[in-house]
Amino acid sequence: MAQGNSKKNFPWEDFHGPNLGYVMEQYDQYKLDPNSIDIELKEIFDTWGSPSITTKDTTISAENETISTDKMKKVAEAVRLVTNIRRYGHLNAAIFPFEDRNEKNEFLRLEEYDLTEEDLKDIPVNLLCEDAPAHVTNGLEAYQYLKEVYKKSIAFEFSHVHNYEEKTWLVKMVESGAIFENLSKEKRISILKRLTEVEGFEQFLHRTFVGQKRFSIEGLDMLVPVLDELISNAVQAGTDTINIGMAHRGRLSVLAHVLGKPYEIIFSEFQHAPNKELVPSEGSIGINYGWSGDVKYHLGANKQIKDESTVRAKVTLANNPSHLEFIDPIVEGYTRAAQETRTEKGYPKQNENNAMAILIHGDAAFPGEGIVAETLNLNKLTGYQTGGTIHIIANNMIGFTTESRDSRSTTYASDLAKGYEIPIVHVNADDPEACIAAVFIAMEYRNKFKSDFLIDLIGYRRFGHNEMDEPSMTQPKLYEKVRKHPTVRELYAKSLQGGGIVKPEDVEKISDEVQTVLEKAYQKVPDKKVAQTHEIQLPEFINSGLPKLKTAVEKDKLLQLNDELVKWPESFNVFSKLQRILERRAKALKEDGKVEWALGEALAFASILTDGTPIRLTGQDSQRGTFAQRHIVLHDVDTGEFYSPLHRLDDAKASFAIHNSPLSEGSVIGFEYGYNVFAPETLVLWEAQYGDFANAAQVFFDQFIAAGRAKWGQKSGLVMLLPHGFEGQGPEHSSGRLERFLQLAAEDSWQVANLTSAAQYFHILRRQADLLKREEVRPLVIMTPKSLLRNPQTVSDLNELCEGEFKPVIEQPGLGTSLEKVKRLLLCTGKIATDLTDKLNTIEGDLDWVHMLRVEELYPFPKTIITSVLERLPSLEEIVWVQEEPQNMGAWTFIDAKLREIAPEGIPVKYIGRRRRQSPAEGDPNIHKTDQERIVTEALTWNK
Repeated sequence: MAQGNSKKNFPWEDFHGPNLGYVMEQYDQYKLDPNSIDIELKEIFDTWGSPSITTKDTTISAENETISTDKMKKVAEAVRLVTNIRRYGHLNAAIFPFEDRNEKNEFLRLEEYDLTEEDLKDIPVNLLCEDAPAHVTNGLEAYQYLKEVYKKSIAFEFSHVHNYEEKTWLVKMVESGAIFENLSKEKRISILKRLTEVEGFEQFLHRTFVGQKRFSIEGLDMLVPVLDELISNAVQAGTDTINIGMAHRGRLSVLAHVLGKPYEIIFSEFQHAPNKELVPSEGSIGINYGWSGDVKYHLGANKQIKDESTVRAKVTLANNPSHLEFIDPIVEGYTRAAQETRTEKGYPKQNENNAMAILIHGDAAFPGEGIVAETLNLNKLTGYQTGGTIHIIANNMIGFTTESRDSRSTTYASDLAKGYEIPIVHVNADDPEACIAAVFIAMEYRNKFKSDFLIDLIGYRRFGHNEMDEPSMTQPKLYEKVRKHPTVRELYAKSLQGGGIVKPEDVEKISDEVQTVLEKAYQKVPDKKVAQTHEIQLPEFINSGLPKLKTAVEKDKLLQLNDELVKWPESFNVFSKLQRILERRAKALKEDGKVEWALGEALAFASILTDGTPIRLTGQDSQRGTFAQRHIVLHDVDTGEFYSPLHRLDDAKASFAIHNSPLSEGSVIGFEYGYNVFAPETLVLWEAQYGDFANAAQVFFDQFIAAGRAKWGQKSGLVMLLPHGFEGQGPEHSSGRLERFLQLAAEDSWQVANLTSAAQYFHILRRQADLLKREEVRPLVIMTPKSLLRNPQTVSDLNELCEGEFKPVIEQPGLGTSLEKVKRLLLCTGKIATDLTDKLNTIEGDLDWVHMLRVEELYPFPKTIITSVLERLPSLEEIVWVQEEPQNMGAWTFIDAKLREIAPEGIPVKYIGRRRRQSPAEGDPNIHKTDQERIVTEALTWNK
């Protein structure tokens, strides 16, 4: 037999140790269902049958009972035994700080597998542990070695990882001992110094600011050295952006020691003292408090890592309110934005090594908050993956005052990650060197496989949930142990002293130096005895309105772009019906000068790209459009390949990314917000499949998008497209909950629009793209149409795109010709305006008594424009707001006070619409139609 054919003719020689156990498991599954396993393994089993192994004297097969049956059984049981050690060894590991290893019962014993030590001695070591060190020479020693490997203060869960290459690599890293670096004396001393800084800082806060909340890190002090190590490894690998997301537990210590936020600034925040002069002059840390600000343990910061005068990397800790895990997808968005180059046409160019995300989770929040699962699901998705996130569960075994048995249904807090095949390492936070080993394997795995990795850092919480709590009220036994338990600094110092690396006086000196630094910083804080108060100072751009921007585009350019939008390679086969639709759309513009909604959007996107502004659009079914209206991505009917004309525009100067999102609102809107914050020059749009789906992302609207600038100075120009309109489709797909966005409208928090024409949509998108470069930028919420997408009333003339601009208010064509006769002024927004227009077209006779305004931009409220109209109506008797939403929803509760403020004296402001209701819309289309007819009839009937 030729050497080159040996593997082909005998595939089982490639499988030993854990690989053999894995293959045997897969063969058992193959016998039950051949199609349930990896296709490559299935092909091997189809060809070669059962796995077999060769020892010195015989070949043993899983199905060959005629050859050394007893021997076969012994080897098979031995393989099963060591496989179970790998799979369940974590249950016997010393990963809990308060658990005595001696209290655990021995498990996975030889007699349970009908094996003796002599049986194991006869089995070659490579069959049980292929990567064992040289001193392990037989099966018995392999068994003993593996038991020790898997019962240390670091434990491993890899059995849920199905990728063969990944699992093999992970096992090899552990069993070869490669994850345990031989730390130098200097490295060990630096870890001790870092732990002393962390402990000293927390204890200084504890005694100096008695009873003030700080959400101490104590019990998980090793989190800081772990972050140090992650960042150091990433920077050495060439990563220049590291983004961190975490809740408030330990945040102050991370800010101080990882981000370099000066102690004196943190102390000044406890004192409520002025701190502007305390910011370092070299600008190594960026802190922005917005104008209304936030509490100290929600704030983020930026730090530059420099090598002499060269910036090597930027570390960002994201601002995060108390909604814990909701920062997760935002940081993923930061990271994807930092990885991509958007200066050329086509999809952005992604380099996953440019940036890395680190997410620090709470042990109660990780399984408890659904946003975690949503975020983990982004791990491998084309439009959202970031080349591997390092997850750390800061596991103090308690959530607020609730113990683990009451907060999760799983063995570990980390078990959720198993569903996404993310490798898990559990590590005792009292063992610093085991923690460093966990970092090493995490980073090596990310660098090799570009996938997520989870470190379950298991410690405890030295005090209550906050420093005003008494934890012994709810966990008396636990806190009896905590009070007696030495800190990790004490434990590590003792260990280093025992190894002759440091002396007691060295430990004392390090501690004294830390205290000296803290005291000096505290002395710099001014006016420690007097709390400072001041009025909130709003920035100049607040209430100054948006600048007047040119959004019109030359006719020739639009016609050229229109031609390019219906071009695709000759070999590309577009679905015939869709091809006719697209060509008819292009012809309508060229011959009749008509622009319907989807074309207006496409022309806006195309022109924005030629201006040099990148675009990113995501949402469920956004490539096609929920209502089959967009079709920006075309699919070849023969090959399934896809193509977008927006990637091939002749004059495009920036990238265009469009991705169908997973069936998730929270993680996706969070991701897009984060992307936009980190890539502020990019027009980022998120589209809800239906507007009411935004309900599932409400935290992001409340805590981040609407308030992020006021709290943290965090600018965003994110666009949110929310299909909205009452067409008798029932309560779930009618309302985009306009009222909620208007309730959050203040201090120029965002723009809220409800549009009625393609030209209006075109101009507002182009205006938003221009605003991205300006201080006045703010998010944009658009209630987009559903049935109106193809309504002739929304079609615009080409000239409106070439010569016009966005109009916050549109006066109804055909009305208001005799302003001196107008008695009723109707105001409305969105789809109801088209219903009113349809009704107007059926009315014969005099309509001079009524005029109507379409309020296209509800916020900022167009007070000046509406007031100017009111001044032209000398005979006005009433102002009426008309809407299709129930009275307690829609725009009425926002608009009522605004209209009363500008109404002429003695002129009442009235409401016509649906009555107050619990549910947004009727479930019966006939009832809807009747009520809709009542509304428009009442609005257009004058009975006085």
